[in-house]
Parts: sequence; structure tokens; C-alpha cells
Amino acid sequence: MLFILTLVISIGALFAWISSRRKVVQERNPLYGRTAGIAGFVAGLFALITIAQTFTMIPAGHVGVVNFFGIVSPRTLPAGINFVNPLANVIKFSIQTKELKENMQVLSKEGLTIGLEISALYRLDPDSAARVYQTISGGDYEEIVLIPQFRSICRAVTASFQASALYSTERERLGENIQKELSKIVSARGITVESTPLRNVALPTQLTEAIEQKQRADQESQRMEFILTKEKQEADRKRIEAQGIADFQKIVAAGISEQLLRWKGIEATEKLASSTNAKVVIVGSGKDGLPIILDTK
Repeated sequence: MLFILTLVISIGALFAWISSRRKVVQERNPLYGRTAGIAGFVAGLFALITIAQTFTMIPAGHVGVVNFFGIVSPRTLPAGINFVNPLANVIKFSIQTKELKENMQVLSKEGLTIGLEISALYRLDPDSAARVYQTISGGDYEEIVLIPQFRSICRAVTASFQASALYSTERERLGENIQKELSKIVSARGITVESTPLRNVALPTQLTEAIEQKQRADQESQRMEFILTKEKQEADRKRIEAQGIADFQKIVAAGISEQLLRWKGIEATEKLASSTNAKVVIVGSGKDGLPIILDTK
């Protein structure tokens, strides 16, 4: 291991420096002085390298799992500089959100083939990183656990939906059900599924055309129902208006007596007779005994 190698070199260089310094003092040979300088430089350099092996840098959005000769520490290392056993191996795991994209052909409830384009947004639980490293070969949880389960659940959940239902509002429920079922399985392995958005659902062409024709027929039917309702309302309005006019006429007719009409006729005749226009008045010859007035022009 690098730590042991640098430690041995730095110790060896240190002894060489001590030996050279002793000979410089005893023999006063300048050659030993240069040797002591080189040995001191090498000892110092490799000592720094050795000390650096006791620290490890964990990038942002990652955690570290410490493996000391097969013994895995349950405590993960957070992002930043951490002090570790220089003989231990540190495995870094990303805990950032990742996207898994899948394009697959699945079957609907009635056996129709549907093209499904779907994504899974997921991340590794930081506290589960050590367990993932211990229980999943190489810690490759994506290839071993997530991807196979995601594909299997997509097929199983889609098979419970009618293809025609996926043309409209059921798409959202399909994505929600896939996320729910996937989370049930992979959460126990330390994987958090944030969402499973559907990018596209490709239905068979014949089914799509049939659905669109039905939608157009439904829209036309709704339009005709609206027109008929509007015409019925207009007919009701006119009938009510006519009934009101008829009722008004009945009320007015009931309040006009023969005596009132005769009196109004007398008043009108009196006004005409008193006007300045030239006229001939025939008294007693009109209907109901009213005079007849003839214009002489």
C-alpha cells in the first residue's frame, strides 16, 4: 500500500540523514554533507506524503464508506476532509439525484402494445451507503437492483390499465402507481425514488384514431345539446312573453265597460266639433247615437 511504502522510504531517508550527519561531524567530509541534505529532503517529502495518507477528501454530494481489511464501518464519511486510518480503503458514493431513462414496449390490460417513455428520479440514502456496499456486489445498486426492478414494475403496473385510459387523465395515475410500487421494493435497499415522470405514452395508431373520432363525436353531440337547450329556452321565453301579453289584454278588456267607451266617444266628438276645421256634423246618426263628423275639405 502507498502508506506503507512512503512510511518505509521516509524512515529509511531519516536514518540515512542521521548517519550522514554523524559522519559529517566525525570526518568533516563535505561529500557526506551533501548526502545528508538529500536524505533530509527525501525524508521530509515522504513524511508529508505519509501524513497526507491519513486524510481523505470526500467531494460535495458524496459520502465515503470505510473498509478496513474487510471490516466496513457503519458510519459514513460526510463531504469534506476527513481523518481516516491510512490502511483503510475509502469508497465514495454519490448521494445526488440522478435520472434513469427507459424506453420500452409494454402490454396494456387488453393486450395492446404500448410504447412507454418514462424516467425515474432517484438518489442513494446517505445512511444506507455502508449497507449497500456490504450487500450489493461492488455497490453497483443501479445495475443490480434499480434498473431491473424499474423495468419489471413498469410492465406490471401498465398491464393493469386500459390502453384507451392512458390517452387522457390516467397517465398521471400510471406514473404515481409506478413510483409507489418501485419505492416499496428499493427503499429497503437504501434507494429513495423521488418521482417517475412519464415523458410519453405511444398508443397504437388505430386506437388513437378511434379515440379521436369518438372525442369529435362527443364534442359535436355536446354542441347540438347546447343548441337545442338554447332554442328551448328561447321558445319558453317567447311563450311566457305571449302569455303575459294575453293576460294583459284580458285584464284591460275586463276593465273597459260600454259606458266608458261611450263617454270617451262623446269627449272625442266634443273636441272635434269645437275645432276650427270646416266640418259637417250629423247629430244622432252615428253608432250608439254619437254624431257623425264629416270633413268638408
